[in-house]
Amino acid sequence: MADELKQLVDALAVVHGDNLKSVVLYGSAVASGLVDDDVPKKVLVVLHTIAPADLQAAHPVAEDWRLAGNPLPVYFTTEEIADAADVFPIEFIDMSQVRHVLYGKDPFDHLDIQTDNLRHQLEYELRAKLLRLRQLYITTRHNPARLAELMANSLDSFAVLFRHVLAMTGNDAPFAKRDSVMKTAEALRLDKKIFTRIFEFADREDVWLEAETQATFAGYLKQIEGVIDVVDKLPDA
Repeated sequence: MADELKQLVDALAVVHGDNLKSVVLYGSAVASGLVDDDVPKKVLVVLHTIAPADLQAAHPVAEDWRLAGNPLPVYFTTEEIADAADVFPIEFIDMSQVRHVLYGKDPFDHLDIQTDNLRHQLEYELRAKLLRLRQLYITTRHNPARLAELMANSLDSFAVLFRHVLAMTGNDAPFAKRDSVMKTAEALRLDKKIFTRIFEFADREDVWLEAETQATFAGYLKQIEGVIDVVDKLPDA
């Protein structure tokens, strides 16, 4: 276990004591089977019970973790893990597919993740992100750099959902974000050039011209709408 992960687990054990059930590292940081120190680390904390006092006590630990460049830990109770498996199929599938238990028992061992609501949740998440993208465009449309950054950041979020679109359409679903996006573009016959150009922004070495940025954004919206149209027509599980 990496030093920072051990320090986190030790700190959580002190803060929560016997109430601490599990600590799980999940997501891109362990996608290769090893801990990638260059990727923000997502952590799930499972307690027997959660009261405001437990969250207040966790604040210093969680804040230090956030300041180190990681997302805030996600908190669930043991009972919620079992009860919410049908409500959050996307999140639970992602957590269960790529994970490493840092402390306690594996909360996903023998967990039955119901997928009856998966298509509905997937369409909801895609449409919500599309609406948000349109809103943010209003305030960034005249700033090419900000608009390019908006596309790059939002594509990271869409990539997670695209992985589930691939799985639901019977395709292999790679975990890496870029692979997931490009595979989706290929499977759904979308414009790969649009996504490739947006991924290039991560290098931050080129200057986006306003005309190009506007054209790329228009094409980007069209591709997202195309994905949503496919999901809308999929049968429920």
